Amino acid sequence: MNKICLALLAGSMILSCEKKSEQITDSSTKFDSVKVPESNEPIELSTIQNCYISVVGKDSVFVSIEDNLGTLIGKMRYKNFEKDSSFGEISGTQNGDTLKLNYVFQAEGMTSEREIYFLKKDGNLLEGIGDHVTEGSTDRYANPAQLKYEGHSLKPTDCKDFDKNFPTAASR
Repeated sequence: MNKICLALLAGSMILSCEKKSEQITDSSTKFDSVKVPESNEPIELSTIQNCYISVVGKDSVFVSIEDNLGTLIGKMRYKNFEKDSSFGEISGTQNGDTLKLNYVFQAEGMTSEREIYFLKKDGNLLEGIGDHVTEGSTDRYANPAQLKYEGHSLKPTDCKDFDKNFPTAASR
């Protein structure tokens, strides 16, 4: 009798597990558009890279921005003729058509930080101009609401060979 009860109990547990397995399988069919990689390679996050350039006389500005699910990262370089140039990393967010970036850069052998806003208009980036407040090595806009987007007008450019516009560790 005990053997029969044990067999019935084991059988019902197996059926119970199979039923739960079917439920999981059924619910996963809702995601049939999701592709699972067949290898153990890491999945690359979705990023979109855009590059921009502005040339005025002998001065130029290069920007490379990657949008990684709402977080903006990239590089920026001001190449100025007969003035201090700078290069560095940018990071920030986009709020509507406004890019709010933090520019950490090297200029004259020193590292500094500056807030930079761009307005996206007709595919171009217009740099925000306004009063700044400096605290230590960090430069921020005094009142971002009063910015005038009359600075550099950067136009889209091909990102291919874009890194040649940035110094390498060997050329610093």
